[in-house]
Parts: sequence; C-alpha cells; structure tokens
Amino acid sequence: MKWILALVVLLSTLIIGALAYIFLGLAPGLPALDAITDYQPKIPLRIYTADNALIGEFGEEHRDFVPIKDIPDVMKNALLSIEDARFYEHNGVDFIGLTRAFVADLGGGFHQGASTITMQVARNFFLSQEKTVTRKIKEILLTFRIEAALSKDQILELYMNQIYLGQRTHGFSSAAKTYFGKSLNQITLAEAAMLAGIPQNPVRHNPAVNFPKAKQRQMLVLKSMLNKGMITEAQFDTASHEHLTVTGKQMYDAHADYAAEMVRQSIVAEYKDTAYTAGIKVYTTLLKADQEAAYEAVRKNVMDYDQRHGYRGPEAFISLPADEDERDDAIDEVLKKHPANDKLIAAVVTKVSSKTVQADLASGESIEINGDGLRFASSALQSKAKSDLKVIPGAIIRVIQDTKMRWSITQLPEVEGAYVAINAQTGAYRAMVGGFDFNRKKFNHVTSAWRQPGSSIKPFIYSAALEKGFSPSTLINDVQLSATTEESLKWDPRNDDGKYDGPVTMRTALAQSKNVVSVRILKTIGVSTALEWLPHFGFNKDKHPSNLTLALGTGQVTPVQLAAGYAVFANGGYQVTPWLISKVTDARGKVLSETKAPAIAQDSDRVIDSRNAFITDSMLREVALRGTGAAADQRLGRRDLAGKTGTSSEAVDGWFAGYADNIVGVAWMGYDDPKSLGGREFGATLALPIWIDSMRVSLAGKPETQRTAPDGVSNAEGDWMYSEFLNGAGVKSVDLDVQPAGDADKTAPTTQPVN
Repeated sequence: MKWILALVVLLSTLIIGALAYIFLGLAPGLPALDAITDYQPKIPLRIYTADNALIGEFGEEHRDFVPIKDIPDVMKNALLSIEDARFYEHNGVDFIGLTRAFVADLGGGFHQGASTITMQVARNFFLSQEKTVTRKIKEILLTFRIEAALSKDQILELYMNQIYLGQRTHGFSSAAKTYFGKSLNQITLAEAAMLAGIPQNPVRHNPAVNFPKAKQRQMLVLKSMLNKGMITEAQFDTASHEHLTVTGKQMYDAHADYAAEMVRQSIVAEYKDTAYTAGIKVYTTLLKADQEAAYEAVRKNVMDYDQRHGYRGPEAFISLPADEDERDDAIDEVLKKHPANDKLIAAVVTKVSSKTVQADLASGESIEINGDGLRFASSALQSKAKSDLKVIPGAIIRVIQDTKMRWSITQLPEVEGAYVAINAQTGAYRAMVGGFDFNRKKFNHVTSAWRQPGSSIKPFIYSAALEKGFSPSTLINDVQLSATTEESLKWDPRNDDGKYDGPVTMRTALAQSKNVVSVRILKTIGVSTALEWLPHFGFNKDKHPSNLTLALGTGQVTPVQLAAGYAVFANGGYQVTPWLISKVTDARGKVLSETKAPAIAQDSDRVIDSRNAFITDSMLREVALRGTGAAADQRLGRRDLAGKTGTSSEAVDGWFAGYADNIVGVAWMGYDDPKSLGGREFGATLALPIWIDSMRVSLAGKPETQRTAPDGVSNAEGDWMYSEFLNGAGVKSVDLDVQPAGDADKTAPTTQPVN
C-alpha cells in the first residue's frame, strides 16, 4: 500500500506539475489570436486591362482570398477527406488520431502528425515547424482557443486561403490558376483531388515538379472520398483516368508584361512595399483584344523577318554522355539555361540524319522533326556545313509545333520589334508591346527607345509647309540636288528607289516618300521653321538636327511619342498625353485613385489649325491608298486608313505610323545595337505588317469614317488648300526653274514662296 500510495502521489505530482507548466508556463506566453480573428492575407498587386483581363501579378505570395461560401464543395470535400474527415465533429483535436500518432512516435517526436485542420491553422499562423512535445502542446492550446473564437466555416476558410501549395502559391484559388490555369469554381473532381493532396508535402506532391508523386497522392484522395461516400464508383473511375494538363506557373489573360511593369513601378513608388501585400488592384486603359493582337503581330512579324534572313545555327553545344542516366541529367541541366520563349521551345538534338532530327525537350519528351520541319535549317544539315552552324547530336536548337502537332526547327530572333496604340481623342493606351519577349529583354522600346524615325517624320515637315503657303498640289522638282544646287557639295540626298520624276505634287511626293522633294520643301520653308513646328506635336526640338537631314528623319523619337504626334492629325489638331492607369482599388474594392479620361477637343489643347490637320490627313490617306503604305488598304479593305512608312538611313529602323477611326498605332522594328536590317527591307516590309495585323482586330466591326472639311479650306484648284492662298497667293511650285542637263523638256515656271 505504501508503494501504491507513493506511486499515486508521484503521478499526481507529475500531473499537477505538467498542468502548472502548461497553464502557468506555456499558456501565458501564447500569442494573441489577432492574426486570425482580424485576418489580413498577403494578397499580391494585380493589374488588369480595362475589360478586366489579368495581365500581371507582383508579390512574394500568389494568393486570392475566397469566402468559404464561394469555395466549391468538390474542393472542400476532397481536402477534408484526406486531411480531416471529422473536422465538423471534433472540438479541434482529434484525440483518437492523436493517440495513434503518439504511440507510433514514442521514440522521437511527433513525426506522424495526426494534425487536424484547426491544429494546422494554429501551427501555420503562430508556431514554427519544429517537431517537439512543447510545440505540440502549444499547438493544442492554441487549437482550443481558435475553436472557441471562430466557427468551423471560418477556420476552414482561413486554412483554404492561407495554406502553402508550392510554386509560391498560397490558397486553393491561386493553386487552381497556377497548376491548371482555371478559376477555383471551374476545376474538376480530378483536379480538386490533386490539389487536396499537396498540403501534406508541397515539395514532394507539387504536380508541376513531381507529377508521378502528385498522381499517387491524388489517387489516395479519390479513394478516401470514395470510402467516405463523397463520390460514386463512376465518378472515381472518371476522375482516375482524366488527363490533367499542369502548367505550374501563373497564367495571365493577356500578354502585356511591359505595360504591367510600367504600372508596377508607378504603384510601388506610391505605396512602397505594401504594394506587394495589400491586395491592390490596378485597372489600365488597355483592351484585351487589342493587346493580344498586338502581341501576336509583333511576335509573328519579327519571326517572319528573322526567317527571311536565314538560320544562324544552334544556340550552343554539349557533349552527350554515353550513359543514359548521365545523358538525361546533362540534357536537363543545359535546358534549364535555355528556357522556353512562349512557343519557341529549346531542345537537345540526340540523333541526326539527312531526313530526320530527333531531340529531347525539358519535359522529357523525345520529338522527331522531318519534312518541311527541316527546311529552315537545311543548310545546317549538310555534311559540309560550318561547325558553328551544323546541327549535330548535342546541339541546342529551338523548335516550334504547329496546329497539326508537327515540329519544325526555328530560332530565337536577334531583331527587336514594338507596337503601341493609343486613343487619338484621349491619349489612353489601347495596346503596348515593348519588345519581342519581356523575360529576355525588359527594355521597353515603346517608351524608352530613341530611334531615327526616317520618313515617318515627313508629314510634320509637310504640315509646317502648309502654314507657309504650300498645298498638296504644289509642284516640287524631283531631281537630285547635285543637278540643281551647290548644296550637294556638302550633302547629296537620294530617293530610296533611285527614281526621279521631275515635277511632282506635294501629295504625290508624300505618298511615294520622295526624299529629294522633302529636302527641297524643308530648304524652302527653313530648318528653323520646321524645328519650331515639331513641339506642337510633342517632339523634343533638341532631339532633331538643325540641318536639312531633318527632312529625312535623322532626329530621334520614341514609338509612343510618334503615336502622340500622329494623334494630332487624327483628332483634328489637339495634343494628347498618353496615359495608362485608369483606376486603383484596395483589396475590398475601395477606389484609392482614379483617372478620368480628359475632355475631348478643348481649345486649350489645340496645337495646330484644324485646316492643317484636315489637309495633312488627306495626304496621309493617299499614302495608305496608293503610296508606300498601300498594303494597308489592300489587306484591311478600308478607305479611311492614314499613315506613313519610315525607313532610317541604311535601313537601321523600320516604321509605320498610322490611324483610322480614333485609333493611332505605331509599329517599329530594329536591332538594339543599331545595324542595317537589309538592303531590301523598308518600313513597308518590316513595320507595316505589324500595324496591319494589329489594326485588323482593333478596327473590326467599326464603320469607315470620313472627315468633314473645316471652314477656311477650298478645293477650287484641284486639291485642298487654305482659302487665303487661292488665286496664286500661295506656293505653286519649288525649284522648277532648275533642272539637270538634258532635261529641258521638264522646265516649268516657278512661283516664289510666300513666307
């Protein structure tokens, strides 16, 4: 009896001591529950188009907050079946499961777990991941507190929005987008089961990293759901065999990386680090359809140019080990250094013959390329091909798959391209593609690339000339300066096509982009006059030369600056300022700031006479109808297109700037390290196709527009002119009294310009 009594006393002492330790030692030091009772999830900065398409997300954690009532039952059931089937029955601690885990783990901590959903919430919000008895006791104490403070639905809501699920993703809503590119309410039973299997081990069960393990875990979830009567045998069979496509990366609704980065910089400058966690939403002025069309147009036409200029050979070479496992490891390692570029996928060549190339992809898939798929790289398959060009085993190449699932050899282009579209009335961006690929080069060519505009500057010189008495019918002598003036001793500009037509109208000269005529016009009105005129359109005067080369676009502009300049012609003479952010809200939808579209056609914004805008517009329509931009009219089938091609000296830059309706678009192509794009390349072959492919979507369904002649213009002498320059008062011709020897038949009287 003494021994029994002693044992009882000892046990009682231990129990009292343990309880004292728990309630006097551990309990007072437990954290407050503010983190869950006033839950403030870290929600990233998200950026949208005007029509609500997601284009960017920035923050360390990918997370959406979805109320429990909006989480589909299939997702809740899948999770509870595998993580905590008795969640709605116990008081936070499942003692049956806990006892089983304790017995199994007596030798060394609580490795088996048996944690309920509530216990996981306690651990994830308040505790470390260490596996000790003390931490487990704290976890249980916090669990009871949480169960007392929150309802079961509130606890489950916290868990399903907070839990880490791999790929920087937190919560099941974001995981559905990350792994399957879907909203949570769109997922299937099979997808829900795979997501529910991740929490136990987000590294091992990550479907993007280890699909076989994720599949095994998915099957356990499905079997658990079947055993608990949550699904039928038929549903189990269907879900078990459903093919799942896993992406493993954040999916956006439109490709607008350059615009999203502009917005990110602006928001972070204002809101600092909270920009990445406060759930701020930014709505831009971009339109999804226009943006996607512009992205595809730039990609396609940059690739077309690149293909025209030949295959440059593999990106790199590696030696393939003889051992199969070592070879696979070598291929995996090198392909990490050559990530996919949208549809342009890196591959390592494993076998080569004259008719077939076999290659391995980063996915582990082995592909075969033959027939037309080899045509682009045919020179690299020849036995006498240079070593740096030749496709051999171990070569890293780029491949692309067409709609019929056929593979072809391609390559990453070296050239860059850009496109921007704005609303001519308000200046709001409609589309912005700052380069071929943001992940490869983050430099935004739309806003930051200062390039020579070439002939796309000519309409502004012609506009200045209208103020000096010129009209579209003014005749200018299209002959080389070397034949008519000693000015050629310093500089002798030529027409691109080498053709000279003698007296031509200013309208024809702009349509055919006559270089010599443009120089003669500038020489007549004076360089200083033109330089003073350019700022009316938003150009920096100090970015343009104070000499006659100004007429051929040897100054510098950015694509968006050129777009704003052409908008003045498109909207009847008003300057606009391009803008991108329309509204910023907090996580609850409260408007933090909003930009209203500026009022249209305010007198304070007028920078040129409406007559000047009207007449210049009529000449720009001629360019798109019968001039260097005629492909626009032919391919779009509209008569209201206006614009101008531009090719800088030595074809270093290719441009097309133009508009229709109230949409102004500017396309550009060139190398970041300036060099010639080729002797047979011009703005019409480089940039105009980008503009056409983009505007086809932007103008879809829009009726053609016609301009009404403003007061003060007349068409009494065969073309438009200012009324005050009728009856011989304006400039009727330029330099027709001089001509090259042997061209006496082209003499014509000249009228001195009125300045």
